Amino acid sequence: MMIIRNAQLADLEAIVTIEQTNFSAEEASSAEALLTHIRHNSDTFLVAEIAGEIAGYIEGPVIETSFLTDDLFHGSKPNPTSGGTIAVTGLAISKEFQGQGVGTALIAALKDVAVSQNRLGITLTCHDYLISYYEMNGFSDQGLSESVHGGGIWFNMSWYNSERPS
Repeated sequence: MMIIRNAQLADLEAIVTIEQTNFSAEEASSAEALLTHIRHNSDTFLVAEIAGEIAGYIEGPVIETSFLTDDLFHGSKPNPTSGGTIAVTGLAISKEFQGQGVGTALIAALKDVAVSQNRLGITLTCHDYLISYYEMNGFSDQGLSESVHGGGIWFNMSWYNSERPS
């Protein structure tokens, strides 16, 4: 059975391991940045736990702009209590749990968080080969991102909270 919950400091080692095995050295967030995100943004930092093991995570701070900026990969400040957009700076699944729907479950749970916190929506960047995955999960391709994180080419993806009052 999968449990999705907010990240805790005790999860940091497992999260860093998953981060480092899923991303290149240039793209991976540092342990310090992930620690800052747990401390400042635990309400938008979710982990999936299966049989007591961290299977994956999705995380990112709340921002006031439509798209994330590269500085967010290096740390964050505390989230406002409502409003803004959740900027996903990390979604990664442990190699042992890939292909089992963990990422889709984490995205769905983060959408629930966005609705419950009255956020405008969720934004993220991805490589071109992941656009269809995020579209399958309700995101819209917003075109080429200005991000140069890790030296890659990124695309902006957005999901809008249709339950938010106008």
